[in-house]
Amino acid sequence: MGQLANLPNIGKVVEGQLNQVGIETTEQLVQTGAENAWLKIQSIDSSACIHRLLALEGAVRGIKKTDIPTERKAELKDFYNLHKL
Repeated sequence: MGQLANLPNIGKVVEGQLNQVGIETTEQLVQTGAENAWLKIQSIDSSACIHRLLALEGAVRGIKKTDIPTERKAELKDFYNLHKL
């Protein structure tokens, strides 16, 4: 496992997907942001769901996805609904 798997919500599979789309460090993930990282993952995995987007947001913030503020969760849900395949 690499650096990203040490973040909250990121396991081996998501870390592998992030690496596949060119995101290999925490700094790269934070700079890319949850939405853009999710879009990159979606380009290689059409099954990328809202839970993956929330997991990425939590990882960017360094918190569990269940601790993301309600307002931000709503924004992410709107984003997901606009971009899901």
